[in-house]
Amino acid sequence: MKKLDLRGEVCPFTFVKTKVALEDMESGETLEVIFDHEPAIRDVPRSVQAEGHEVLSIEKIGEDEWKIVIRKK
Repeated sequence: MKKLDLRGEVCPFTFVKTKVALEDMESGETLEVIFDHEPAIRDVPRSVQAEGHEVLSIEKIGEDEWKIVIRKK
C-alpha cells in the first residue's frame, strides 16, 4: 500500500496530489491518504470515484485528521 500524507494541504491541491499519486500506481493497488483539511473528506472521495477508482474506507484518525484508502481502477 502506498501512503500519501497531505496534512497542511488544502483543496484543490489535496485532489491534485492524490490524482498524481494514483497515476504512478498499477491498477488494483491501494493508496492511503491522510488529510487535515476537512473539505477534502468530501471532495477527494467524490472526485476519485468520478474517475473510476474505489474508495475502500474513510476514517477519522484524530481530532482534525482523516484517512482515506483508495483502490486504483
